[in-house]
Amino acid sequence: MTAHSATLAIDEAVRARRAAGLATLHLGFGEAGLPVAPGLTEVLAASAGRSGYGPVVGSPEAREAAAGWFGRRGLATEPEQVLFAPGSKPLLFALLAALEGDVVLPRPSWVSYTAQAALLGRRVIEVPIPADAGGIPAPELLELSLRRAEAAGARPGVLVLTVPDNPTGTVADEQRIASVLAVAARRGLTVISDEIYAELGHRGPVPSPATLGWEQTVVTSGLSKSLAVGGWRVGFARLPAGPWGRRLGERLTGIASEIWSSLAAPMQAVAVHALREPPEITAYVTRARQLHARVAEAAHTRLVAAGARCRPPRGGFYLYPDFAPVGRPLRARGVTTSAALATTLLERHGVAALPGSAFGDPASTLTLRIATGLLYGETERDRLAALASPEPEGLPWIDAALRHLGDALAAVTARPGAQPRDAVARAADVVPD
Repeated sequence: MTAHSATLAIDEAVRARRAAGLATLHLGFGEAGLPVAPGLTEVLAASAGRSGYGPVVGSPEAREAAAGWFGRRGLATEPEQVLFAPGSKPLLFALLAALEGDVVLPRPSWVSYTAQAALLGRRVIEVPIPADAGGIPAPELLELSLRRAEAAGARPGVLVLTVPDNPTGTVADEQRIASVLAVAARRGLTVISDEIYAELGHRGPVPSPATLGWEQTVVTSGLSKSLAVGGWRVGFARLPAGPWGRRLGERLTGIASEIWSSLAAPMQAVAVHALREPPEITAYVTRARQLHARVAEAAHTRLVAAGARCRPPRGGFYLYPDFAPVGRPLRARGVTTSAALATTLLERHGVAALPGSAFGDPASTLTLRIATGLLYGETERDRLAALASPEPEGLPWIDAALRHLGDALAAVTARPGAQPRDAVARAADVVPD
């Protein structure tokens, strides 16, 4: 039996702590943490009377809007190549069910890929990521890992990539992605490119693997992250053109027809409006991108100051610090695993984060996944102020959250017997292990 999703479990744990009156800084859940993008609530309300079933793949209007959306991003797309689903998560599961072979994943990777593979009885072949960015396997290790897996009886068939990446919050460069796709093409691997964060690249557009020439590349996306409507569950996929893509589309449609029938009609109306990108939608996404970048960078400063190694954030609202350089004081406190580190931060300091072991790292590593998307305020007024601010990290409630994080890190990484100080003040005298 597959365990409760780690991301949903931490969210429920935080809700329970807060209900019990325990102040908790929520850095464990991948939610955008912003008000719904302008105009979408009105579209949803106007469409509430649409209660009938629609086509499994999505309405003609929704598919046409998505095709245009992809086309404006350099991916010429016909409406027939698009399929909608109630969120990208079931869409990813249906894709894995429709495709053959075991699943090749970067390590670390989002928690649900491994869980979904397990539900389908597929092996997972993990390949470490490069030092600079996650979301793709290290190209030099990919071929070796495939050969070793095949020698052990595996049948590699699907390679999952994420650009930008969850959990590391980084963006792989085009050359690195192309190197990985070259291996996929030689091996006949189907590539699933999970691009749910592609609109939130901190420095603008991010490279899509689907633009780099391997025809067996499927793109998945949705509205959850860029437009802050995770609970509305709107996902969509772009299948390749040509006979192979059409065959996959037929299999995928058959699976979808037995699982979700069709995306709710009001949500399809929302998708049509959003994917046509009126000016207020593009302006919202630009402001959200800037907000995520500023606050993630401020959190990154706190993490590095506390002695962690951490890749600079380049997309979305995640960070993936490694506390191995301060392993000595952590071990002195009995913290020898990522799970123990996450538990210590939560139970002793009220900071909720996920352990690296939830993302495929060995238990003995001291990695965490930090999500900054829920730091923008508890009220809609505060969140709107954060969205509008050119320096949101300086707003009182966000600054207080960042100081809470810094103080917690200072406490757990201080040498035993030393008086903990603010993490930024301690940066110069952290002694690597």
